[in-house]
Amino acid sequence: MGRKQTTYVCAECGATFYRWSGRCPNCQQWDTLQESRPAVSSRDQGRAVATPSVKLTEIEVDYNARIPVNMPEFDRVLGGGVLPGSTILLAGDPGIGKSTILLQVLGKVAARGVECLYVSCEESLGQVKMRAGRIGLEESALSVSVENAVENILAILAADRPQVAVVDSIQRVVTRGVDSPAGSLRQVSMCATALTEAAKEAGCALFLVGHVTKQGMMAGPRALEHLVDTVLYFDSEKFQSLRILRAVKNRFGAINEIGVFEMTGQGLREVLNPSELFLAERDPAASGSVVTSTMEGSRALLVEIQALVGPGAYSTPERKVTGVDYRRFSMMMSVLERQAGIELGRSDAFVNVAGGVRVYEPAADLPLVLALASSFRNQPFLGGAVAIGEVGLGGEVRAVSRIEDRLNEAARLGFERAVVPAGNAKAAARCISQVHPVRNLLQATKLLGAASM
Repeated sequence: MGRKQTTYVCAECGATFYRWSGRCPNCQQWDTLQESRPAVSSRDQGRAVATPSVKLTEIEVDYNARIPVNMPEFDRVLGGGVLPGSTILLAGDPGIGKSTILLQVLGKVAARGVECLYVSCEESLGQVKMRAGRIGLEESALSVSVENAVENILAILAADRPQVAVVDSIQRVVTRGVDSPAGSLRQVSMCATALTEAAKEAGCALFLVGHVTKQGMMAGPRALEHLVDTVLYFDSEKFQSLRILRAVKNRFGAINEIGVFEMTGQGLREVLNPSELFLAERDPAASGSVVTSTMEGSRALLVEIQALVGPGAYSTPERKVTGVDYRRFSMMMSVLERQAGIELGRSDAFVNVAGGVRVYEPAADLPLVLALASSFRNQPFLGGAVAIGEVGLGGEVRAVSRIEDRLNEAARLGFERAVVPAGNAKAAARCISQVHPVRNLLQATKLLGAASM
């Protein structure tokens, strides 16, 4: 029998190699390759017992099995509530509020008589009690345990039989069968697999808290994201009190749904009308400011795209963006210069999406270029209007999807005008009183300075 070859797995990206090196060739991170033991073959394990097949018509499904959290923002992201037997991974930067929001979720669910368990792998019972006190859960009926050995956690799950459980965090859980340290790829994979299988067998909804790397990626991403049913990211801009909960994977619901929360001294508060919050301090008469309606999952959000363009102070113009894709921004600047005749090559340019929101969809192209042109010419955009549209390399303004959902949200907040692609003009007229259809950038930029039109 031939000798089994040793493999090395990167703890950051999950890539596998047959030779160790100090730097991962895939993700370029240093000292992340860890030795992985060869998998035991089916011949060594003996003959497996297969699960008999079942006719699809014989499978019974309870479509009302979801457990609502009674937090509309959280329920929206999950697809309507917590599904029994599912495993949900929540990741985010340290201190952003992962433990706080999950403790609040358990508190709301436990208040309705659902058996809940919070397993803390990083804090003591006293620290968990103090956190619960700050968010008003001193009298909650949820159970709390402090444990980091996966065998003990499985025993607690089997004894308490909770319907919803939280393990905070998976990077601190270890198993006795693996000699690598906590947080290593093998430990995380083995422990997450064991917990997921136990939760599915018991019909328990399981939340796993995960850490992120310096680059903002999930620590051990391939090992965790492929094991769970749902992946949620909790993020915010630095120094911002707003928190955005986003679903990037959901086997039982839509992805890219977001929930908006605000961090307060009493925990996280839901922001049920984020569009109003994002536009609350906007100056309609300011140049370089354009409002757009962007889709986040099934929800339309109104956000303000701000631009500041001025003479370059140095030989190399400075370009900074926050909330939009830098490569898309660079491309739009080139299109604006070539197709609309606005010379930006020697100008400093800064772009920001107010409120810490990130807008990456192509429908934000038109408001982005209009904000740049508005700042460059020091002319405000059309008063009381939103702008929506994708811009091609030839300067053409292309139609976008779900224009009615976008403009209904704008009309609800008092906007009476919309600058839209000509291909969306007919549908837009059903939603808002004044529609300005444009076919290219030249037509769009003529609306600058027309605040009183």
